[in-house]
Amino acid sequence: RATIVGPLLSPSHSLSLVTTGSTLLQPLSNAVRLPIDQVNFVVCQLFALLAAIWFRTYLHSSKTSSFIRHVVATLLGLYLALFCFGWYALHFVIQSGISYYIMIIIGVENMHKYCFVFALGYLTMCQITRVYIFDYGQYSADFSGPMMIITQKITSLAYEIHDGMFRKEEELTPSQRCLAVRRMPSLLEYLSYNCNFMGILAGPLCSYKDYITFIEGRSYQLTQSEANGKEDIKYEQTDPSPNIAVVQKLLVCGLSLLFHMTITKTLPVEYNIDDDFRATAALPVRIIYLYVSLMAARPKYYFAWTLADAINNAAGFGFRGYDKKGTARWDLISNLRIQHIEFSTSFKMFLDNWNIQTALWLKRVCYERASFSPTIQTFILSAIWHGVYPGYYLTFLTGVLMTLGARAMRNNIRHYFAESPPVKLCYDVITWTATQVAISYTVVPFVLLSVKPSFTFYSSWYFCLHIACILVLLILPLKRTQKRSIEQERTQPSWSKKLEEEENVLGQNSYSTTNNSFCQKREITCRYPALKQ
Repeated sequence: RATIVGPLLSPSHSLSLVTTGSTLLQPLSNAVRLPIDQVNFVVCQLFALLAAIWFRTYLHSSKTSSFIRHVVATLLGLYLALFCFGWYALHFVIQSGISYYIMIIIGVENMHKYCFVFALGYLTMCQITRVYIFDYGQYSADFSGPMMIITQKITSLAYEIHDGMFRKEEELTPSQRCLAVRRMPSLLEYLSYNCNFMGILAGPLCSYKDYITFIEGRSYQLTQSEANGKEDIKYEQTDPSPNIAVVQKLLVCGLSLLFHMTITKTLPVEYNIDDDFRATAALPVRIIYLYVSLMAARPKYYFAWTLADAINNAAGFGFRGYDKKGTARWDLISNLRIQHIEFSTSFKMFLDNWNIQTALWLKRVCYERASFSPTIQTFILSAIWHGVYPGYYLTFLTGVLMTLGARAMRNNIRHYFAESPPVKLCYDVITWTATQVAISYTVVPFVLLSVKPSFTFYSSWYFCLHIACILVLLILPLKRTQKRSIEQERTQPSWSKKLEEEENVLGQNSYSTTNNSFCQKREITCRYPALKQ
């Protein structure tokens, strides 16, 4: 989310920004020359990191009740929200409270629809108010950022309750069956899930069952049924330490922040539409600068999402199991995989590894349930959820074309490069270059925000990639055969295939992110394939 940790504002922007949160850190803000709301955000996240360590050490599930853990997590979260956003933090409680009321009075048959419309509508109303009344174009840590995460949680849980308490078992997909919630949560559990201190400022989204399992201390209680043929034999694992994972993620945060503070501001995306640059720069130079400037815009997201992940891990939340080497994996709710992002060889590969939890949310509440044009509906929902800047809609509409065009190209061409390793390597280099240019071309309006500069950029490129994708869709068939599916798997880059096999995060197993009593037997097989016993 761009407004969580935005680019550095100019001094004039800083002076015009209306602060809604605490001004206690104003001297620090002046010293580092950052807006006070961004300083509040970073300091509160660092405080949340320390609080997470304390929470895991002194309020461990073995030492205190679930009630106390829920209360403390909720109160700390609301305090951080109040510190960062002032009384605007009441929107978090109002949105959650009304959604819970809807769940109670509407009933499980239709509550998912009403909760979806209300939560998304309330978020959109707040975004319209912020953008068009208060500070259009101001990238700041505004309150609509956390509301985006809360909206995801409200809608996800509503669908999960609908699946678990109304729909028949045979009607559910494997993912819906694993995530289905079989009882209505209490108000405290609901507020704790939406507003806990670990995820209220920057997320990431997690499933309700994963969160409750963590709070109740059942993360390491599993049903051993596959190894010895007996069922319902519970055993408890040793509580693994997240310290190494947290330190590694904090190092990534530090490097990302350093890159953002030193390099990013020297490569502004806006320079792509500078008149002199467009008139004098050769095409190769423009392509290289487009790629470099958009690559330099990503570290702020790496910082915010990796820090949020580290906070959850420090509290003991996010353990996925053990890999084949017996190493603990703390990537249950990770939001990105930087190596896969920077070395993506397809549009889909980039999207699968960027903002992972949001991609899973879109898949679960929209793509899997859409009766027609699921790709188009999913991109439209993504645009609405992100906000009301016109640039967002231009980016996601362009993304629809890019996704469909890339899919058609991959399905019709890729299998020709399966035979020779040197040819496959050449193909990977070409597709990496094409993917990075296409991604950069697509997301420029997302950064520029407004219609005029976005069309200035696209017109300077003569809408070339838009036209290319339309021609591809007109010429090449979209539907793939079974043979081509097998060929495409063979031609996947070996390093990508290996990591996907090890992590098994996306695709059909991406939903297996709970290990509670409702689907323990299934999840030992699909979530912990190499469980250390």
